[in-house]
Amino acid sequence: MKTIGYAAGSATSPLAPFDFERRALRPNDVAMEVLYSGVCHSDLHQARNDWGWSQYPLVPGHEIVGRVIAVGSDVKKHAVGDAVAVGCMVDSCQDCDQCRKGLEQLCRKGNVQTYSDTDRFSCEPTSPTYGGYSKHLVAREEFVLRVPEGLDLSKAAPLLCAGITTYSPLRTWGVGPGSRVGVIGLGGLGHMAVKLAAALGADVTAISRTKDKEADALALGADRLLVSSDPEAMAQAASGMDLIIDTVPVKHDINPYLPLLDIDGTLVIVGQIGPLTEPSTVPLLLGRRRIAGSPIGGIAQTQEMLDFCAKTGVLPDVEMIRMDQINAAFARLEKADVRYRFVIDMASLAAPAA
Repeated sequence: MKTIGYAAGSATSPLAPFDFERRALRPNDVAMEVLYSGVCHSDLHQARNDWGWSQYPLVPGHEIVGRVIAVGSDVKKHAVGDAVAVGCMVDSCQDCDQCRKGLEQLCRKGNVQTYSDTDRFSCEPTSPTYGGYSKHLVAREEFVLRVPEGLDLSKAAPLLCAGITTYSPLRTWGVGPGSRVGVIGLGGLGHMAVKLAAALGADVTAISRTKDKEADALALGADRLLVSSDPEAMAQAASGMDLIIDTVPVKHDINPYLPLLDIDGTLVIVGQIGPLTEPSTVPLLLGRRRIAGSPIGGIAQTQEMLDFCAKTGVLPDVEMIRMDQINAAFARLEKADVRYRFVIDMASLAAPAA
C-alpha cells in the first residue's frame, strides 16, 4: 500500500513529507486510514535521538485513531468502517508469561514499538516500523483497539499514550475512592493523570513549582494545588499521599517529593526515561516508601481505559493542528507551550500519489 507521512531524516533535520509503502495485509492484519494522530513528547525525543536508539527515516506517532479500510482473511474483531485505535506497540511474542497475562508491554522478548523499531516477529523479512504521522497504518488485529461509541475521535488520540501511561499505574496501585494521589507536572501526561485519578474517585493534589497553574489544576479535577517551591506548604503536606505520579519528562530532583508519601507510599516515574538526580534513601528507609517506574499498559488494560473514558467523559484537552505545522508544534512542545496535547488532523495530509 503506497502512503505518505512526515518523517525526520536525521536527528537534526525537520520533519518533511515522506513517501513509503505499508506492508501487504497478512491474514491477521487490519489496515486503517489515520484520522487523528496525537503529538507526544516522546515523538520529539525520538526525532532528536535523545535516547540514542532512533532509526531513520523516522515517522513518529503512537497515539493513533483511524477508520478500518481493509482486513485480513482471519480478522474477527474489526470490520471495514469501524473506528479503531493503535497505541505505542504493534506486536509482541504473544507466547511468554507476560504476554499470556495481557502484559504485552512487558514482553520478555520486547514488544515491537509502533515506530522506530523493527517488525521482528513477522515470518517475513524484517522491516522498519513507521508511526501515525501518516495517511495509513497496518497493524496486527491483536494490537488494534476498538474506539467506543461516544468517544470524540478528534480528542481520543492522546489516550493511546498519555491516557494509558497514567491510567496503568493508577490501576496497578489500586487507586479508588479514599486514595490520596499526587501528580507532579501538568503537561500532556500530568493533566491526564489528574483527570483519571479524579474520575476514579481519588483525592488529587496537583504539584507544581508555581501557583499560577492553580486555576487550571482545579478545572482539571484536582482538589488542590501544592506549590513545591514553598517549603512551608511542602512540610504541611508531608505523609499525605499514597501514590505520586511523576510525569516530568526530563532529568529532575525527586528528593523533595519523597516525604510527601505516607508509609508504604509509592512515587511512580512515568515521564523521564534516563537519569535522575541521585535520590536520598533516608525517606525511603524511614517511611518504607518506594520509587517505581511504569510504562504503558497492556492491550486489555488499554481497551479498559478507552471504555472507562467513554463512560466517564474523560478526554484530554487538545489543540488541533495541520500536518504541515508539526515542526512549529515541536518547537512549542520544547517550551511547554501547549495546553495540553497537540493532535494532528490527518485530513490535512495530502493523499499519496497513485
